Amino acid sequence: MEGIEASGYEEATPVQQQVIPHILEGKDIIASAQTGTGKTAAFLLPLIHKIITSTHDQHTINALVIVPTRELAIQIAQHLEGLSYFTNISSIAVYGGGDGNAFIQEKKALSMGADIVVCTPGKMMAHIKMGYVKFEGLKYLVLDEADRMLDMGFYDDIMFIINHLPPKRQNLLFSATMPHKIREMARKILHNPEEVNISISKPPEKIIQQAFMVYDTQKIPLVLFLLKERDFKSVLIFCSSKLSVKQL
Repeated sequence: MEGIEASGYEEATPVQQQVIPHILEGKDIIASAQTGTGKTAAFLLPLIHKIITSTHDQHTINALVIVPTRELAIQIAQHLEGLSYFTNISSIAVYGGGDGNAFIQEKKALSMGADIVVCTPGKMMAHIKMGYVKFEGLKYLVLDEADRMLDMGFYDDIMFIINHLPPKRQNLLFSATMPHKIREMARKILHNPEEVNISISKPPEKIIQQAFMVYDTQKIPLVLFLLKERDFKSVLIFCSSKLSVKQL
C-alpha cells in the first residue's frame, strides 16, 4: 500500500478497473488501450502483487514484458521501479544500443534470474541464441503495443521468443488497435482470453486536423504559407530528420 500511495494513485482508470481483476484471477487478456490510459500500471500492479504474494523461483525470469522500442522499455522499467520501490522485486530493461557494461548486467540477470524483465524483441532474441536465458519458471508474458511491434516487423522475433517460453503461463496482450494480424497472433498465443476494449480517445472538437499531399520541394513553402495565413500564438513542428530541421 505504501508504494501505491507514494505513486499518487487515488482512483483507477477504466482500463485498470477492467483489467486488474482478470489478471489477479489468472486469466489471459487481450486489451485495446492506447498510451495514456494507465495500461502500464494496469499490468504492472497485479504482476507485482502476484509475484510478492506467491512462491516463485528466484533463479529464473518470472515475468517477461515485450515492447517495440528502447524508449518504451526504459519508460516501463522506470515506472516499475517506482511502483515496486517498497518491495523486493528485481527487474531489468533489456534493449539494444547499450555498451559492454549493459550487456554484462543483462547477461547476469537473464542467466541468474529476475522477477520482471522488460525487453525489445531483437535484443532478447540475441540473448536467447547465446543459450543462457533462464525461462524455465516463467509464469507471465506481456506484449505491450503489439500493433506497433507488428508494424515494425517483429512478428517472427516475437514468435521465436514465445517458442522458448513454458507453454503454461498467463498471457497479457495490449494493443491500441485490433487489426486482423493482432487477432491472428492472439489466437496462437492466448488461452480463452478476456477481451477489454477501452474507447479510443479522440481529439477535442476544437482541434482541426488536416493533411496536405505535397512534393518534398513544396513542404517548406507550404509551412511558410500556413504561418503567414494564420495567426498562431505558438507552433510546434516535427521533422523526419536533422537535415529537414536545418532546412526549415
